[in-house]
Amino acid sequence: MSSYRNAIQSALLAATVTLAGCGWMSSMMGSSSTAMTSPLTGASEVPPVSTTGSGTVNATFNKETNVLTWRVSYSGLSGPVTAGHIHGPAMTGANAGVMIPFTGSVASPFEGKATLTAAQVADLMAGRLYVNLHTAKHPGGEVRAQLTPGK
Repeated sequence: MSSYRNAIQSALLAATVTLAGCGWMSSMMGSSSTAMTSPLTGASEVPPVSTTGSGTVNATFNKETNVLTWRVSYSGLSGPVTAGHIHGPAMTGANAGVMIPFTGSVASPFEGKATLTAAQVADLMAGRLYVNLHTAKHPGGEVRAQLTPGK
């Protein structure tokens, strides 16, 4: 009887290790991070901007540390980026003030991170933050991407 019980326990342990290695267990238990990919477009600006510029924002939010990291790449803008920020809180179709300014070089591609406050986390998770890249020709913003985390 004890060898049967040991065999069952070994089989369950092996199955658990296999499933955990495949990522199944972590998806069942909930992930500690949320990833989001958003397109940068002139059409997303408020009001919309006619531009050949485009790009992508890849961001990850760590729920345990409240750290948001991002990688922004773009091309085809009317000129150099004069400023870049995360704005909020505002839903798609609305504007808001600067929440997190990008520091350092904003030449494509660039990366950064920030630790968010509880209020900023709530706005991020509700889709009320957006990335905006500004140029001399479009000082209000040439391309914009709403950050919309998967739930």
